[in-house]
Amino acid sequence: MKMAMVAGFVAMAALVGCTKSEPGGRMGTDTFKVVVPALSTDVKQGELQTVKVSIDRGETFKQPVKLEFKATAGISVDPASTTVQPGDKGEVQLKITAAKDAPLGESKILVKGTPDKGDPAETEFKITVSVK
Repeated sequence: MKMAMVAGFVAMAALVGCTKSEPGGRMGTDTFKVVVPALSTDVKQGELQTVKVSIDRGETFKQPVKLEFKATAGISVDPASTTVQPGDKGEVQLKITAAKDAPLGESKILVKGTPDKGDPAETEFKITVSVK
């Protein structure tokens, strides 16, 4: 019984975590990943929620990464873009706002990270818009 409970907690912890993009950058440890929430974020029409997006840097990855955020109609993201410098903590707090008439249900926000040199990394996360 205890083993089943422990296994359940471990599975739940894995689900609550974050989702990472495929690596961007170059090869080996000279790469980065964009990390977004794994679970959908709930936002009510006309309200704002804050979401954390971060850069997970490889051992030798020392480049700035420009992050760009694109949302569906009725959803705004502030900032729309930002650059994370090598010495920064690597976390960006996004303000997600659903318009008063935003379509109800699930929407996606695309996140693209582009380094100075090498390949970009893309991922997305979900938000769920509900009635205020």
